[in-house]
Amino acid sequence: MEPMHLIAGLGNPGADYAKTRHNAGFLLVEKLAAQWKAGWANERKFSARLAKAEWSGHKILLAEPQTFMNLSGEAVGAVVNFYQVPLEKVLIAVDDADLPLGEIRLRPGGGTGGHHGLESVTQHLGSREYARLRIGIGRKQAAREITGHVLGQFSAGEAEVLEKVLERAAGQMESWLAAGLQKAMSQFNGAASPTNEDK
Repeated sequence: MEPMHLIAGLGNPGADYAKTRHNAGFLLVEKLAAQWKAGWANERKFSARLAKAEWSGHKILLAEPQTFMNLSGEAVGAVVNFYQVPLEKVLIAVDDADLPLGEIRLRPGGGTGGHHGLESVTQHLGSREYARLRIGIGRKQAAREITGHVLGQFSAGEAEVLEKVLERAAGQMESWLAAGLQKAMSQFNGAASPTNEDK
């Protein structure tokens, strides 16, 4: 039997954070759950919300850690251990202030880029060798203190761009499941604009 895939979107729980830039990972897995008609359940033993989905013969677990961003790895590690998910089938979706809004970038592993959620995941998985999808949220020019920006709501114009980005990211997740990481990277990494919509 094929092992499960895990797609974990990182964010902060609660209504106050629901539509903030820092919750781009949550927004993606919620879109996937709706697309794949998967229902969410609160799993206290993992400190996470989980949705079990099937797509094109693949069994997928969608997760939203409820630990707050900086402790995301506690929930991700618990889910990976319980369901015995191999690292090559783990994918973490996060916001990235160093990527412009409108861009996505999937990578097979690497550093955390100072993202506290990824730092926690890396610590609890004991490895950097897991796929991560960075969803660009941009940052204000020359702003060094970005807490207010990442915890702020998307403007109406940004929300329109974000909808296209989430569409593209969802397509990339299906490409990852169907054809693997390299194909998903080459086909979808970049800007969600009309110019490379048909790459």
